[in-house]
Amino acid sequence: MASLAQGVLAFQYEEERGSCGLTALAGLGAYLDLIAASGLGYEIERHLRQRAGDQGWTDRQLITSLVLLNLAGGDCVEDLRLLEADEGLGRLLVRLEGRGRRRDRPRRWRRPRRRSVPSSSAVFRYLESFHDEAQEDGRPESGAWIPRAGEGLVGLRRVNAGLLAFAQQHRPRTTATLDVDATLVASEKREARFCYRSFRAYQPLNVWWAEQELVVHTEFRDGNVPAGFEKLRVLKEALGYLPPGVERVRLRADAAGYQHDLLAFCDGGGSRFGRIEFAIGCPIEAAFRAAVAQVEPSAWQALPGRCDQQWAEVVFVPSELARSKTGREYRYLAVREPLRQQVLPGVEDAPDPDCPVVELDRVRYKLRAVVTNLDGEGDRVIAWYRKRCGKSEEVHAVMKEDLAGGQLPSGRFGANAAWWAIMVLALNLHQMMKRLVLGGTWAHRRMKALRFHLICLPARVVEHARQLRIRLARGHPSLDLLLGARARILHLAACTS
Repeated sequence: MASLAQGVLAFQYEEERGSCGLTALAGLGAYLDLIAASGLGYEIERHLRQRAGDQGWTDRQLITSLVLLNLAGGDCVEDLRLLEADEGLGRLLVRLEGRGRRRDRPRRWRRPRRRSVPSSSAVFRYLESFHDEAQEDGRPESGAWIPRAGEGLVGLRRVNAGLLAFAQQHRPRTTATLDVDATLVASEKREARFCYRSFRAYQPLNVWWAEQELVVHTEFRDGNVPAGFEKLRVLKEALGYLPPGVERVRLRADAAGYQHDLLAFCDGGGSRFGRIEFAIGCPIEAAFRAAVAQVEPSAWQALPGRCDQQWAEVVFVPSELARSKTGREYRYLAVREPLRQQVLPGVEDAPDPDCPVVELDRVRYKLRAVVTNLDGEGDRVIAWYRKRCGKSEEVHAVMKEDLAGGQLPSGRFGANAAWWAIMVLALNLHQMMKRLVLGGTWAHRRMKALRFHLICLPARVVEHARQLRIRLARGHPSLDLLLGARARILHLAACTS
């Protein structure tokens, strides 16, 4: 390749002639340590059998590579070639396989293995092994439908439950506040279904544990599946993945969770956690608007910190409960906010379920409602309910923008579901790195900050006296951060039962 004239550019790029052991991702070594300390590899070998008895890459190697791809910033399978080109990272991965697994290598490989990271074709084949074509034969032409999770996807959920148990052991919490919400993942795959916003997408439903800041459960769904479809079943599955030590469960959800069987299950104490306290958004229907109109003007109270919003308790019994002799009564709280802008002519009656408008005392208000079985002041219940919009919805942006959840690799449903579940493993591992290992202000930093300060660090990987060493530049400010992280991980490993 001809070099450019020196007068045009101040420097030139050249390829290193020999093996040098350089890496641009030295901080991934700390995540590899956390993977070992948390037992993630053991959980993968315990619950997954996609590659059992086959030659080639194991489940552990394939999933670990995809987790590292998410953490490094890759968003498609083809980005694995960049990890493979990182010679220093390759040395780390080969060394961390362990002596026993290196002895097993000739039995799994007919030819000497030269790669440290699976190829994109191998990963595509692995992801497609999670797809069940027999399930697709039963897919209806239209309407909401969720295929039954196969053994592989259930295994990934159990692997995630192992991470939850590790976090619970080192940061125990007796209360689990579960925020249940769905998110849209836009896709140009022709197999993707149109969502309620009229574009092709998938719509995974996620259960977020607020106290631990971890994803307890996720279910990958087509875009045309409503967020409230079979929500009670998903809640029951999520309760089964909660680790020991949790004694109390609370639930928050938007109006998609307003289902009377779900409310009755929570209030009736049918789970092993007993009665589940909840605050769930309530759809604004005609009967509820009529009940709000009966509220006395003096009953409206200002919300603390929101002088433009008022709340009141509404006497309302849904028709579904009124017809039932065993129907329970819940509290209904309404929040109103006066419109600051006049309604444009011709759109006064335009329906907008996300922003319903009602007229009370000749004033037009935006109206919201919450149903709950909690006691106490209504303003505190509303404030607690609104906290779900802080983290559980922020994590959706992290899934789709900071990690690889926003770009799905295949047109096969099962392959995309596995890709999404592995992304959730990377998310939870990253959350544990921030909470359990780094702590302090790092617990609230975004992914780009950790990539800049911890993950994307240039270093040289050298082997001396049968020991592998990662050498950063002298005086690099991230060295102390890495050493402190490794010391904390070593302490976690020693305290793990």
